[in-house]
Amino acid sequence: MNDLTRYIRDVPDFPKQGILFRDITPLLQNPAAFAGAVEALAGPYRDGRIEVVAGIESRGFIFGAALARLLNVGFVPIRKPGKLPAEKVREEYQLEYGTDAVEVHRDAARPGQRVLMVDDLLATGGTMAASCALIERIGGRVAGVAFLIELTFLKGREKLKGREIHAVIQY
Repeated sequence: MNDLTRYIRDVPDFPKQGILFRDITPLLQNPAAFAGAVEALAGPYRDGRIEVVAGIESRGFIFGAALARLLNVGFVPIRKPGKLPAEKVREEYQLEYGTDAVEVHRDAARPGQRVLMVDDLLATGGTMAASCALIERIGGRVAGVAFLIELTFLKGREKLKGREIHAVIQY
């Protein structure tokens, strides 16, 4: 799968006027494209240094779980508030208007465990920055941050300075 962009559908004016939404549904529907995307995400992390993959709700679960299976490591879900049943840690972050939050189980990563953070899209970087902070608060070590798509014009990397970032597709 050399050109995964042909499986990304552009949807103008979604979810609101003036936004061009990058829809990954066609990629997920095509077994070869989906496998190619997971392989491309795994590329820099095949050296065995990753001990667990953390995926951010919800599309990060799709890629994160598949990547964890490919790398033969465990998977940790990072969820929106109120979705995890056991003892959890919460991190709030700023949105353009207001705040949001993510949560993870307190025992999701062991102290010093090398965690690969995964989501489908890097936009402004706020959700991923908060998720990295969560993993570090419970003692994990963020060993990399991987995305299928990066929207470079939104400068999300600025919120992730000092982190190893891998994006398969850039717009």
